[in-house]
Amino acid sequence: MSILEVKDLTVTFPGGVQAVRGVSYEVERGEVLGIVGESGSGKSVTSLAVMGLLPPNAVVSGSAKLHGRELIGMDDDELVKIRGKAISMIFQDPLSAFTPVYTIGDQIAEAVRIHQRMPKDKAAKRAVELLDLVGIPHPDVRAKAFPHEFSGGMRQRAMIAMAIANDPDLLICDEPTTALDVTIQAQVLEVLKTAQQETGAGIVMITHDLGVIAGMADRVLVMYAGRPVEQGPVDDLYYRPRMPYTMGLLASIPRVDGEEGPLVPIEGNPPSPSALPPGCPFAPRCPMRVDMCDDEEPPLIPFGPGGGRSVACIRSHEIEHKGLTGADVFPVPVIPPSEVVRVPRAERATVLELEDMIRHYPLMKGAVMKRRVGTVYAVDGITLDIAEGETLALVGESGCGKTTTLQQIMQLAPPEGGRVVVLGKDSAKIDKAMRRELRRDVQIVFQDPMAALDPRMPVQDIIAEPLRAHGRKDVRARVAELLELVGLSPEHAERYPNQFSGGQRQRIGIARALALEPKLLVLDEPVSALDVSIQAGVINLLEELKNTLGLSYLFVAHDLAVVRHLADRVAVMYLGKIAEIGTVEEVYDHPAHPYTQALLSAIPLPDPERERTRKRILLEGDLPSPANPPTGCRFRTRCPKFAGRLSEAERQRCVDEEPSVARLANAVDHGAACHYAEEIEVITASDDQEEK
Repeated sequence: MSILEVKDLTVTFPGGVQAVRGVSYEVERGEVLGIVGESGSGKSVTSLAVMGLLPPNAVVSGSAKLHGRELIGMDDDELVKIRGKAISMIFQDPLSAFTPVYTIGDQIAEAVRIHQRMPKDKAAKRAVELLDLVGIPHPDVRAKAFPHEFSGGMRQRAMIAMAIANDPDLLICDEPTTALDVTIQAQVLEVLKTAQQETGAGIVMITHDLGVIAGMADRVLVMYAGRPVEQGPVDDLYYRPRMPYTMGLLASIPRVDGEEGPLVPIEGNPPSPSALPPGCPFAPRCPMRVDMCDDEEPPLIPFGPGGGRSVACIRSHEIEHKGLTGADVFPVPVIPPSEVVRVPRAERATVLELEDMIRHYPLMKGAVMKRRVGTVYAVDGITLDIAEGETLALVGESGCGKTTTLQQIMQLAPPEGGRVVVLGKDSAKIDKAMRRELRRDVQIVFQDPMAALDPRMPVQDIIAEPLRAHGRKDVRARVAELLELVGLSPEHAERYPNQFSGGQRQRIGIARALALEPKLLVLDEPVSALDVSIQAGVINLLEELKNTLGLSYLFVAHDLAVVRHLADRVAVMYLGKIAEIGTVEEVYDHPAHPYTQALLSAIPLPDPERERTRKRILLEGDLPSPANPPTGCRFRTRCPKFAGRLSEAERQRCVDEEPSVARLANAVDHGAACHYAEEIEVITASDDQEEK
């Protein structure tokens, strides 16, 4: 029997904007339903409608029954009794979901006492038990901490603890891992599996990460323009998609185990709910579009034998008969090869060199009379270099020092220690005029394109600003040329940033960065804020620009699948130090440092069968504070090898002696900072067992 049964759910906002249009699905006990789709497809609005959390001006129709009891139109007092008891929700941003002035333990205990008659002391004890269940270290101490004292991963686990406090029958998870590092994401997903085993709850998992869905879900619902376009068992939908939109989503994912070559993007952008095209909403972006697609919107109808599978496409049977895949349907872009990389790396010029670079910050205390009480070792001696025409990726968890490294490079100022050499010029030996000239050759593309572009200026002025600052005369012609270079129309130069989609805004940011024809481009998480379909187009653009313009990239990212696709070499950072560095092929196929192995094993694959059987290394705890790093090897407090495979003498060496990056045997360009790197068992993305 179904826990939740949703039928023909529709949500309309003021102005007649239909955000959700006729969504129907069921969730059974112990089942995980994954809901996927691009931003604006109606995923979150659907679940907020079920929970009764939409604003009063939203008009909700249709049916949502929990154990046969209608939720739509239910009185608020009755909904309060159900929310948190029979049905719970895990929100995307746990920091805003918690009340900042109460401790974590008090808030979880409150959730228990609202639905259960329990004294305060027993509720507090239950809160500690729940924190322990979701893997919070020292739960009795942490229960007395406030939300801001928790890391992002710990807050998300505390949110899960609150959600399962009353053993709900249904958990709705709204992008629960979106803002988390890949290692913390793996921990949170493991906690969700544990929570489901403890409660037997059904789960609705809303996410844009198809890798997460592959490893978690039993069934998948794909949404586009406010309605379902395909649904069915996870294996059927991933291996045999029959709706072009689903095929496009799967084809556009950069995979850590994927083949080299351009990604396959879905051209265009999702339609606005207030201005849907006639007929099939996906038709303007669909390479299989025919005239009939514009006549009427295809209904979601059963597909194939056995039931349980539905598709909304008039050409689904043709796709089935011909056995078409996303690569068959969507055109694969052709990216011209690079001329620079034909020259051996050793013979190319070095555009960036860091030698034992150090950047520390004082740790201050006191409201009026501030005093220094410690030091934050943000970057504590890193060495790397980038050759002409090369992409070096800098990866690692939040707090490892990636952004500090970028800031030190972009400032073109002397570091506290070591050297920073940009295009052959030592930052400690250049004057103000030379620094200004050097800035022309080093540009940056930021993570959030909306925050990086001045909303008061049209695109024409945004791109022209660096040109005018450096005295260029042919400004208008150069702006038009740059817009065409990044795949935008010069006719859009008079528009403002808010009139563009996220992917288009990032292209504008890239155009501005290229205005002065730089030699080195610093990319700070340039695609992390984009949907996977839009992301593929921007990644292809960056690859094409690098090859045609001879650019070099310093690419910071936490998505290791994107790094595998775009980078030539990769440096893995941990707590201000480089843990491993080398070519992408060497580091990904033969990871030598246990931290790199854990990062790679945590990357979700959009392949249900392999996700269910992969070996996974789950790191315990969170990143230590950079103000108080461990002695010796900084990774030892979380290292699986240190915890169980080393002798007492070997452990003592890890405690006392800090390892430096050393080249591995039989490797041309591969080094790791681990005392026992040569002895580490290699674990790759293709291993077929799960380790817990």
